[in-house]
Amino acid sequence: MKIRVKDRNGKEQTLDGLEGWRLMEVIRDGKLPIKAECGGACACATCHVYVDEAWREKLPAATEDEIAQLDNAFEVGDNSRLACQIILSEDMDGLAVALAPGSEPEE
Repeated sequence: MKIRVKDRNGKEQTLDGLEGWRLMEVIRDGKLPIKAECGGACACATCHVYVDEAWREKLPAATEDEIAQLDNAFEVGDNSRLACQIILSEDMDGLAVALAPGSEPEE
């Protein structure tokens, strides 16, 4: 499956996703600048992404834990999600997201 990710400069890349993987893992392994400090445990907000409007209603709803962690993120919007909490499935082929500000890895 293909996942479309816009970086913070607006450049879109298409990454190969695998069913059962976390979106955060696909973005990280695609060498895009995502911090993902907690490694997918929903214990931080450093994998914050914006889900494209066309996909918002197609994804499973955010859990209370995810919503609570988003309170720690920068520039949260109605389409904000934590990439570690989006588990890819075959029906997500073409999913489009954009990296949110403030989650760059430290150099």
